[in-house]
Amino acid sequence: MADKISLENLPDLLTVKEVAQVLRVSPLTIKRWGKRGKLPAIRINSRGDRRYKKEAVLWLLGISQKSSADSGSGSPSY
Repeated sequence: MADKISLENLPDLLTVKEVAQVLRVSPLTIKRWGKRGKLPAIRINSRGDRRYKKEAVLWLLGISQKSSADSGSGSPSY
């Protein structure tokens, strides 16, 4: 795959496929984690497509964003 996602240039909202690539798991696993509350999804458009906040993905990896001025707790706010 030529368009690999790196942690340095993650968009603010990620698709199921992008999150799966970053975390190196199946897209189905990402959807299951969303249903269990481990990785909450934002539903967009009439189809209900899932998007995931970059902060939530990084938090799941154990990485806190140091450049973010509004978040000081290290855990994502939903």
